[in-house]
Amino acid sequence: MELILKQDVQNLGFKDDIVNVKNGYGRNYLIPQGFAILATPSAKKVLAENLKQRAFKEQKIVDDAKKVADAIKALEVKLTAKAGTGDKLFGSVGNADLAEALNKSGQEIDKKFITIAGGTVKRTGKYNAKVRLHRDVIVDLPFEVIAEAK
Repeated sequence: MELILKQDVQNLGFKDDIVNVKNGYGRNYLIPQGFAILATPSAKKVLAENLKQRAFKEQKIVDDAKKVADAIKALEVKLTAKAGTGDKLFGSVGNADLAEALNKSGQEIDKKFITIAGGTVKRTGKYNAKVRLHRDVIVDLPFEVIAEAK
């Protein structure tokens, strides 16, 4: 089943992408939830026209995202967390904690656009996360988890 996505869908595609999915997934989930519409020939023509008109605006958005990416690359992010014996943390550090640290440093980024390799961090040390600012702009964010002073 060929569908046009109306918004970003995790692990499937971005808004205005044409994707092929199994019939049940499209008919029972994507279309009723409002995530997609059927890719009929007329819908494809409308999509092509909209993309043509949006190309100029899109370039400005990409340029803004690249400026934010440069600002993020310049940051040195250190998260403090309570740690037990050795380097093991009490609890874990996730993308919400990283988003909060970025917001404190002046970069407003939603936690759903941050992906930490392995999901959550449960030990102190240096790690990497990917921050998706735009479908074309993904920046690597190195960060360090340090133990809280006792």
